[in-house]
Amino acid sequence: MGSNGHIANPEALVGTDWAVEHLDDPKVRLVEVDVDTSAYEKGHLPGAVGWNWRNDLQAKPARDIAAKDQLEGLLSRSGIGPDTTIALYGDNNNWFAAYAYWTLKYYGHDNVKLVDGGRIKLEAEGREFTTDVPSHPETGFKFSGSANEAIRAYRDDVSAQLGKAGLVDVRSPGEYSGELLAPENLPQEGAQRGGHIPTAKNIPWAKAVKEDGTFKDVADLKELYGSQGITGERETIAYCRIGERSAHTWFVLTEILGYPDVRNYDGSWTEWGSLIKAPIEK
Repeated sequence: MGSNGHIANPEALVGTDWAVEHLDDPKVRLVEVDVDTSAYEKGHLPGAVGWNWRNDLQAKPARDIAAKDQLEGLLSRSGIGPDTTIALYGDNNNWFAAYAYWTLKYYGHDNVKLVDGGRIKLEAEGREFTTDVPSHPETGFKFSGSANEAIRAYRDDVSAQLGKAGLVDVRSPGEYSGELLAPENLPQEGAQRGGHIPTAKNIPWAKAVKEDGTFKDVADLKELYGSQGITGERETIAYCRIGERSAHTWFVLTEILGYPDVRNYDGSWTEWGSLIKAPIEK
């Protein structure tokens, strides 16, 4: 957390108190994105919009992040304008909230924050939840800038950077070793082969969070990644299975630690583990 103990980008992260204080703020839109796509319907912060990661944040039928116009429609229906601050939270310590954050940053919408601790912390604090689904007038949202390719890695980038960039495999040790093809609680939609990309260090995404779901302190995070040679001095590429857990690690390295050149390889293991002739280690 910087030399003075603060996160590198203080605009990126807000607390649960902030989220609750801005429930009725017309300039803020709270958005819940969960791994468990039924969680939102069971209850959410009043006024929060629910995004479904499978339908809203991914392309169909091709495997890719949602197209620009698809996301523009989603933001428009969510009542989000160019000046709206988007505050994201979700279950599983903000897996898919971080993925949504990274996706919005990729398309050039910078006015976005993550609620530290996500749904776990909000529930533990006994915050008021509702099953009412808000509706907002459409805004006709359009992204103003062009895509920020500096934060996204493709398979050719990974191939070209093997042995040069710091590769971080943020999956569970079982997935990294090749024993598991998917996290135990998720459907297998993954690769043909198990294992990891050569030279990748295994730093599971969950090691970056405390018991209450909030991110660990900067000094602890620097130690966690630095002990594996991930120090921000060279390009870093994070990957997982489908790109959501690595977006969480991308957030830690970029927004909390301020490392200058970090990219999320969203093709991740589902792509790499199915490529012909791609090198794999077990």
